[in-house]
Amino acid sequence: MNNKIRITKEFSLETGHALYGYDGLCKNVHGHSYKLYVTIIGKPIDESKNVKLGMVIDFSDLKKIVKEEIITPFDHATVLNCDSPHNVLANEMEEKGNKIVRVNYQPTCEMLVSDFASKIQVRLPRHLKLHSLKLRETATAYAEWYAEDNP
Repeated sequence: MNNKIRITKEFSLETGHALYGYDGLCKNVHGHSYKLYVTIIGKPIDESKNVKLGMVIDFSDLKKIVKEEIITPFDHATVLNCDSPHNVLANEMEEKGNKIVRVNYQPTCEMLVSDFASKIQVRLPRHLKLHSLKLRETATAYAEWYAEDNP
């Protein structure tokens, strides 16, 4: 009985952003208390001598990947689209000691979750798949990425 199982780990990060050219309040630099839910799918390890017997992935191994790829660079940083005039703002903020993440896309919740999926996928062991990500931007709004939607 070695069925595929989905496991999920939740992460928190505080991140600022601004949407260049947007016609609402989010054109201003502001921040969110994001929650990121990472779901991996795979078969639990069934080798009786393996210390990770019964695990799809050790939660601490998943935590290491997400921390290195997402949390460390993005937590308490401001994400700005540097293919826009926000590049000037990024330079000014960085010169004043602010942590800036420069991206080449509009840093919406939708685009961030897509970027995060790309970063996590390449780090997973080959026998595992990223099933989905959910990035909660506010108490009432989130974006989701599913592998089945992105073959």
